[in-house]
Amino acid sequence: MSSPATERRILVVEDEALVAMLVEDALMDAGFTVVGPARTVSQALELLKADPPDAAVLDLNLGGENSLSVADALSARGIPFLVATGYGAAGLPAHLRHIPVLPKPYDPADLTVAIDRLCAGAR
Repeated sequence: MSSPATERRILVVEDEALVAMLVEDALMDAGFTVVGPARTVSQALELLKADPPDAAVLDLNLGGENSLSVADALSARGIPFLVATGYGAAGLPAHLRHIPVLPKPYDPADLTVAIDRLCAGAR
């Protein structure tokens, strides 16, 4: 019998290869299916359009490129997401300040708990 996590697909938007691998490993270990990781805004938007995930982990800064357009696209589609960033909630524009922020660096267990919460709230 599968757990609820195995039915959830999580889009990972992260440009740092090592961080992306750690996020991917943590999510897969928790039973989630990982979409991506997307390393650029255009990759993230393509993945979002092609096969919308159940939730997402979004880094705000992708190699100097701002990913707020991805946040807006996720919001417009009603896909829950959290922002993983070293900038804190202050880096979010006012219309996104309700989005959960996971400050970097973070423990992988904190990530999976946060994603569990996002997915539970989306049911």
